[in-house]
Amino acid sequence: MSDLIHAVRAGASPAELLECDLPTRFRAAYTLKAEIALFDGSSDKDVRRSIHVGEVEMPELAPDEVVVAVMASAVNFNSVWSAIFEPVPTFTFLRRRTSDARWWPRHDREYHVIGSDASGVVVRTGEAVWNCSVGDRVVIHPGVVDPGNPYSQDDGVMAAPLAWGYETNFGGMADFTIVKANQIIPKPECLTWEEAAANTLCAGTAYRMLIGSHGARMKQGDIVLIWGATGGLGSYAVQFVLNGGGIPVCVVSSAAKAEIIHAMGGRNVIDRTSLELGDNGLRDPASWRLLGRRIRQLTGQDPHIVFEYLGQETFAASVGLARTGGSIVTCGSSTGYWHQYDNRYLWMRIKRIIGSHGANYQEATEVNRLISLGTITPTLSRTYSLDHAAEAVRSVQQGDHIGKIGIRCLALSEGLGVTDMALRERIGEDRLGLFRSH
Repeated sequence: MSDLIHAVRAGASPAELLECDLPTRFRAAYTLKAEIALFDGSSDKDVRRSIHVGEVEMPELAPDEVVVAVMASAVNFNSVWSAIFEPVPTFTFLRRRTSDARWWPRHDREYHVIGSDASGVVVRTGEAVWNCSVGDRVVIHPGVVDPGNPYSQDDGVMAAPLAWGYETNFGGMADFTIVKANQIIPKPECLTWEEAAANTLCAGTAYRMLIGSHGARMKQGDIVLIWGATGGLGSYAVQFVLNGGGIPVCVVSSAAKAEIIHAMGGRNVIDRTSLELGDNGLRDPASWRLLGRRIRQLTGQDPHIVFEYLGQETFAASVGLARTGGSIVTCGSSTGYWHQYDNRYLWMRIKRIIGSHGANYQEATEVNRLISLGTITPTLSRTYSLDHAAEAVRSVQQGDHIGKIGIRCLALSEGLGVTDMALRERIGEDRLGLFRSH
């Protein structure tokens, strides 16, 4: 084990960190280009077969990049896509970009280090970096944006951003990661390493979808239908709606998950297992009309906004259930990309479909401020060690989780990294540990 890892774990000073050599290799969770066809003909594309943990090479550092010693990471559904090589193998992304002839070829390797969430300590900075220093405790915004793109001056998401750890190499499920300086955000000091790592992608995405100027722009009193309300995205959406004066209607898949929503302060919960859905589930208009009646029984009205990320299974229902003039805001399609819906419900009732993708740097920073204040809390439910990263991703692949699943990288145990205990006590362990307690 390198001296630098020992120094990071010991909380060494910036000068002490700089005295330690940067290791030439480090431990990481990765997929292999040679295994792209691994699941051909398989009915169960078990990611435990395709995710490996071992040593990879430390890449050369570009002038606008930093090296972060990763204390903790977390699982997002894009790591499932990486590990099953669908809808396209991520190695396609890693070899596609040609505009950056000097630095981009580093990403095109025989392996792909995955992971789009992380918290950790800055241990090296490129010569052009000015906004952070060695020793800074940080979280990482997953959007990789070219600041030279003119669209980035208006909205970084419009500047063809890349998803770090999915469309780039050297992601967060590793002992070290390499990121752009404009991905760095100060770590909320009231949180542990694993709690801080759980928020960056999902909370930012939910904020942009609901609150930011590029999304649905929720108002006080708006009724918001949230599919999968205890999932990684949905659990943050519930908090944003409640905090913003909205009325969440939370769709869950068990009584236990309904209990979590009630503990978060949500009153309107629908356990979809209690609905008598036909063979086609929510794709059948009769089924989603049944759900619409249940929503009106709870709130008296149809939803102003539908928070949509499941895709094929729910999209027809989302379009049908939004009120006249309402909005369906979508950021993904975890149940399938090809959507079919009755377009009459869209054009004749003057509804809007809003595409949303991640968050820009400003939105991510604003979410981090809310988390640092304790207004929004992590939805971490359990953690795995990096050596068991494949098991962690498998749990998300099977939907066998609530909230976010964390991965401890250099953090030796849970509960480390808190430096503002007074604020943590004011927020309360019951709120911070809600998902773990369930």
